[in-house]
Amino acid sequence: MPEDSIYLDYNATTPVDPRVAEAMQPFIRESYGNPSSIHSFGVTARIAVENARKQVADLLGCFPDEIIFTSGGTESNNYAIKGAAFANVSRGKHIITSSIEHPSVTEVCKYLETIGFSITWLPVNEFCQVDPADVEKNITPSTILISVMHANNETGTIQPISAISGIAKKYGIVFHTDAAQSCGKIPVNIKDLGCDLLSVAGHKLYAPKGIGALYIRRGVVLEKLIHGADHEQNKRAGTENVIEIVGLGKAAEISRQFAIPGSQSPAESRQPGVIGHQSLVIDKESTITRQSELRDLLHDGIKSEIPEIRLNGHIKERLPNTLNISFPGIEANRLLDEMKEVAASAGAACHSDRTDISPVLSAMGVPVKYAMGSIRFSVGRFTTGEEIQRATGIITSAAKRLSYPDRHMTIPAPVLSGIRLTQYTHGLGCACKIRPRLLESILKEIPLCNDPDVLVDQQTSDDAAVYRINETTGIVQTIDFIPPVVDDPYAYGAISAANALSDVYAMGGKPLFALSIVAFPDKLLPIEVLMQIIKGATDKAKEAGISIIGGHTIEDTEPKFGLVVTGKIDPKRIIRNSGAVPGDAVILTKPIGTGILATALKRGLLTTESEKEITRVMSSLNRKASEIMLEFPVNACTDITGFGLLGHLSEMTTGANIGAVIHAMKVPVLPGVWELVTANVIPGGTKNNLDFISGRTTWNSSVPELLKIILADAQTSGGLLIAVPDKYKGNLVDKLHHSGIDASMIGNFTDEHKKIHVKYI
Repeated sequence: MPEDSIYLDYNATTPVDPRVAEAMQPFIRESYGNPSSIHSFGVTARIAVENARKQVADLLGCFPDEIIFTSGGTESNNYAIKGAAFANVSRGKHIITSSIEHPSVTEVCKYLETIGFSITWLPVNEFCQVDPADVEKNITPSTILISVMHANNETGTIQPISAISGIAKKYGIVFHTDAAQSCGKIPVNIKDLGCDLLSVAGHKLYAPKGIGALYIRRGVVLEKLIHGADHEQNKRAGTENVIEIVGLGKAAEISRQFAIPGSQSPAESRQPGVIGHQSLVIDKESTITRQSELRDLLHDGIKSEIPEIRLNGHIKERLPNTLNISFPGIEANRLLDEMKEVAASAGAACHSDRTDISPVLSAMGVPVKYAMGSIRFSVGRFTTGEEIQRATGIITSAAKRLSYPDRHMTIPAPVLSGIRLTQYTHGLGCACKIRPRLLESILKEIPLCNDPDVLVDQQTSDDAAVYRINETTGIVQTIDFIPPVVDDPYAYGAISAANALSDVYAMGGKPLFALSIVAFPDKLLPIEVLMQIIKGATDKAKEAGISIIGGHTIEDTEPKFGLVVTGKIDPKRIIRNSGAVPGDAVILTKPIGTGILATALKRGLLTTESEKEITRVMSSLNRKASEIMLEFPVNACTDITGFGLLGHLSEMTTGANIGAVIHAMKVPVLPGVWELVTANVIPGGTKNNLDFISGRTTWNSSVPELLKIILADAQTSGGLLIAVPDKYKGNLVDKLHHSGIDASMIGNFTDEHKKIHVKYI
């Protein structure tokens, strides 16, 4: 991060407190013993672990033996919920939770539903609070567990945990609360909360990531989640992570000193001479008060400039550091991109294939126009008043530029060389296509054309239309219109042009001319950017042997560019995507993975070399491949774009009413793609592509899950997918290679009805 960046995302993760890092150092360099060993190295490590256990217990006001160390909040929640569910299954299989829980709770509950458990999802009110009365009225004789978070991670709203725990105790039901967001921010005392299980996450508490704790009340029995040796009182197997356990302990000690005093731990209250909370030196301006003031300073500052913002969450019963507000009419991620100097989190995201509104905001009934513009700001221990003042100016200026560009024409235009086009759009290239299932339903509603000279229309999945002029000449026409897929304006224009031209080449046509389609935010970006986009497209059109002779432009909040390409084609030699026959070889002319790499580029994860490579691949014309293809008796062809390799192959098999076998190991993949998918870099549209092909595709049992994602990658300007009689495949591939085209034979079409088999051998 640049030095002048302002971090307002403490709810996502806190920095490690320097005192925590200092406490961990000896156990990195010197005291590296295994705490289960009996020699001096092991004894030192064991003492450190048990000291940390007491430090965490003191923070929560419980006995040290009620603390079990875990790998973090997610494991703690998994252990609490699964452990309680499996330990009590003989009593019943009903669990009550809320509709605003963290995924580490909701996903566990959804899993339990698949194996026979019944889950009640409690609603919340407009302030994000659960009504204890709803908890009680949903209890049944088979209810064995209630899990409601202490404080919501998005809105900061604090739940009435004491009231809910009282209800659980009344009916003899185990009660768990996820306190990952509340520990260290407000008093979290077991005696006051009354819970049986409580989860702690170290990285929300100024400790390292990868460490957490679970409070288990004495007498509560859980089924073990991790089996092995008898570590952690035989409740959680695995050699203790001494380094980070020490860090969590120190973080708990510091949080106990900096937060509001609470009641003594049971151990302290029963041991004479032990100094309790009353002796702690608490600054007059407590952490809670200070963070509340910073939060409110930010809120008031933004509201004074943009009065139409909306506060999400409870106005009083919320974490002192958390501010969730909505900017109506602005997409949250777009605003975050515009205020690069401030780190915060979006409450919604508009992807190419869907609009994701936070389940929390949905449960609260926040209207879509507000939910889409929801951003969570969270301050922390190291936030300063000067940072809040500066952040207020950055946030309000960015919001005004997006909401009222005409009123702020005096804002200096960005320097051309520093512009990253992918930051001015929520989607990327062909990943922004309407999801395939929805598109199919839309196309079915379009009236069919009865003109006999219309040879190709929307009845098929071809990306271009063909109209017959006479027996020897037809007109082929296509349109493509995409948001930026790379940062460089010139390269974006070239890629957009190559992408549009590809549809004509795939049908065996020859382009004649093109018209441009432009959407451009001329109040946000200098006109020189648009000039570079058009120059890139014009140069690519020139390479194709045509000119861009006109077009249409509109002002928009995001840059988008495309071409309408008109070409000519022999009506007797139209290569459609539905002409493949069983036995045909499947030839691919470009490697896949451009969508994944482009997504990495938008996130700032791509090297300069990789950016150059995907730009080269996406901007290279399919012209030569098409010309070579026409020298062979090719039966079908399509180009690989937004629906991914398997999505477009599915269109081919469905159109021809046949099947296909794909050898996944033979599919060429661009360098770096596997590593990025491993890091969960997945473009919008890819998961919908997988859903689209799910009923049409079978996978060899050894196909890795990550490879499935790669094969469904929502690409831009990919290669041609060609169906050619098997006896010609060698000659076709050789000729493509001789022309510098990295083509591969990746499978064959079969006579199985509309089924694709993916093999990994």
